[in-house]
Amino acid sequence: MKATLQKIFTPEASGNVVILTSNADHLSEGILNQSEIHHITENFEKNKMESFDFNKLDHWVFVRIIKSNHDSSKVLESFRKSGDELQAFLNSRKQTSLTITGAAATGNQLLAFAEGMALGNYQFIKYLHDKSGKENSLNKIGILSDEVNDDEIVEINMLVSAVSIARDLVNEPAMQLSAVKMAETFATMAKEAGIHVEVFNKKKIESLKMGGLLAVNTGSIDPPTFTVMEWKPKNAHNDKPLIFVGKGVTYDTGGLNIKTGKSMENMKSDMSGAAMMASAIYAAAKARLPLHIVALIPATDNRLNGNAYVSGDIITMHNGLTVEIINTDAEGRLILADALSYAKKYNPELVIDAATLTGSAQRAIGKFGVVAMQTKATEEMEELKKSGNAVYERVAEFPFWDEYADLMKSDIADLVNAGPPEAGMITAGKFLEKFTDYPYIHLDIAGVAFAESRDSYRGLGGTGFGVRLLFDFLKKQS
Repeated sequence: MKATLQKIFTPEASGNVVILTSNADHLSEGILNQSEIHHITENFEKNKMESFDFNKLDHWVFVRIIKSNHDSSKVLESFRKSGDELQAFLNSRKQTSLTITGAAATGNQLLAFAEGMALGNYQFIKYLHDKSGKENSLNKIGILSDEVNDDEIVEINMLVSAVSIARDLVNEPAMQLSAVKMAETFATMAKEAGIHVEVFNKKKIESLKMGGLLAVNTGSIDPPTFTVMEWKPKNAHNDKPLIFVGKGVTYDTGGLNIKTGKSMENMKSDMSGAAMMASAIYAAAKARLPLHIVALIPATDNRLNGNAYVSGDIITMHNGLTVEIINTDAEGRLILADALSYAKKYNPELVIDAATLTGSAQRAIGKFGVVAMQTKATEEMEELKKSGNAVYERVAEFPFWDEYADLMKSDIADLVNAGPPEAGMITAGKFLEKFTDYPYIHLDIAGVAFAESRDSYRGLGGTGFGVRLLFDFLKKQS
């Protein structure tokens, strides 16, 4: 069940309420009585307790003391995580609503708490035969504060919805989400948000000579798609568009270099970059941001049959470069490269791509951030890092030295599609760079796109990572 935020002006007499503060000394009588305040103050000082729950029989009163002795981004993240913990408690008690208020807490802190609650309330249970007792009960989150305005609440609701769409797409089984079905979903999203959309079929892709996308698709019984989503408001501030490119591999077996063991279990998530970029432009359009934005999403599954591409093949890409196939499991960069080459036609201001591209990225920094590289986009990367800190979807920039490009040279073609095991996330980025001539940022989201165990408000399964990051970045650009 979706939990919707709304601004309220008076707390319900018998409704659940949480009071957020950074210090017990800020509490005053009203919702709490004198003995309750004394209990909180004493236990906060003597026993370092920071969470207090009062069962009033017909409602609950909660107090959360969240210290503000860190930098602002860490403080807001603490509020989000605390919000997630409380939504879990409320759902375990089958509670349907909560009012959030503060005692010397800022409006941004209240919003972060509510955001953590709403994001943490997400579930993907559509395939459960019996949902009784398993569906979350929480559906209304009220905010009581003069520091929070209606526009901020509308924005949080919209962002939670966009993240949830991305999560739904990633969590959907591959048998229900072919490239064609995913493109249909993007078209539905575009219609709702007022985005112009065009879906290229296989014949069109062949006419564009997108050799990377076509090669990966040779092992599939389903055709590839290439989706173009364009948000171009009349009041756009940018003369040249911002372009998002997302990897849309709906399932990755590895091809003839087939994955082994548990490494194939969650490969339905290999289209997380596509879900992220489609949901990001959806959010921008829903918020009516005055920016010209284009999303390019190449999509196929990577399977194996008698016609599947093999190691040793040489393919010709959209921009004419030839690529020697070394590993059929290095397929994401092939479909992204065609899209990056196609992006040149827009003469873009900046192109950002996102992909669950390499295990190297996951091994490098785990689930705590996204691996990033840039060329000709130093200032934009710094702005993206600031947005990453603000929403706690942090960006770790890796070097993009020319020497890494040497590792992607072939003796019999222009490039190879896979380099040595060392610095694999960087060599993959250098491969992609060959298909760009514009300011470019590459995001490898392999470590953050899918949570195999529950990760606070990011949930279990598809996390929707990156939607909030890009929206914050876009909002600052506008």
